[in-house]
Amino acid sequence: MPPRPLNIIGELINNSYARARTAFTERNPAAYAHLAKLQADLGVQYLTLNLDGTARISVRMEEMLELLPGVIRSIQAATDRPISFDNPSVEYHKVALRHYDRAKSGQPILNSVAASRTHLDELIRLVKDYDTKVVVMASEHFVPGGSAQCLNPQDAYAAAKHFVDRLVTEADRTNDQIIIDPGLAPVGADTYGLVNIGLDAMRMISTDPHLKGVHLIVGLSNFAWGTPKGVRELLECAYLTLGMEVGLDFALANPEKSPAPLPADHSMVAKLREALAAGRPLESESQETAGYRQAEAIMAICAEAAPAD
Repeated sequence: MPPRPLNIIGELINNSYARARTAFTERNPAAYAHLAKLQADLGVQYLTLNLDGTARISVRMEEMLELLPGVIRSIQAATDRPISFDNPSVEYHKVALRHYDRAKSGQPILNSVAASRTHLDELIRLVKDYDTKVVVMASEHFVPGGSAQCLNPQDAYAAAKHFVDRLVTEADRTNDQIIIDPGLAPVGADTYGLVNIGLDAMRMISTDPHLKGVHLIVGLSNFAWGTPKGVRELLECAYLTLGMEVGLDFALANPEKSPAPLPADHSMVAKLREALAAGRPLESESQETAGYRQAEAIMAICAEAAPAD
């Protein structure tokens, strides 16, 4: 079966980016409208709206909730692209969805529900009450007393099944309104095999008849974080090729970098495939040993792609 078309959720309205931080600190609606239109003109299918703090800027919840209505109005005045509201807080989503004009932009996305959410039942009710699409963080699963990161594909697959069942039965969602995020680690620092865990989980999810129709998403900018600029975009696009082979059809990404899969026979796809294969433990071998072998292979790709002095 051919891969499904790739949907890009433009990520530039996020305080990780300098232009978004400036818009936030200046409380500048026109700057948010500009970022929205810029991304729509580049062809994104959705726009993320994340006003949360980062390592570069501290943001209080009260500031976000005060600013949200005006930012939403500015975005919707600039483009008809649906908005993906990205925050762990149920209060953020309550305000965002109350001020979102569905008649202008269609069905929004609530990003995200996860095992670690403190008001999970309320988030699921919001999905139903506002008839949203929903992102599920399958990189976390329930453990006695709380939640934990999924460290094998079976746990991520189980987390996906758990939330699909809940969203279908409690929020009246259909599978095609559910978007599963298995997590994506920076490949340059991935000594635990997390990238392979995500790919394996996507393969399990996309081949389960019970989960037929669900979508799969990753935060693409995480993947090549820390690698040299000269190779970063090629690595991201090569990952898209591998991800789409196992069902990936959404990516949270910077549209200015033209994120798109490379041809299957592209040399970078082959190199990345080999590096990830090196990260799978051999018989009687620890994951740590395999992980460092994978890291060395990624370092070799980066060194080869680096411009000569």
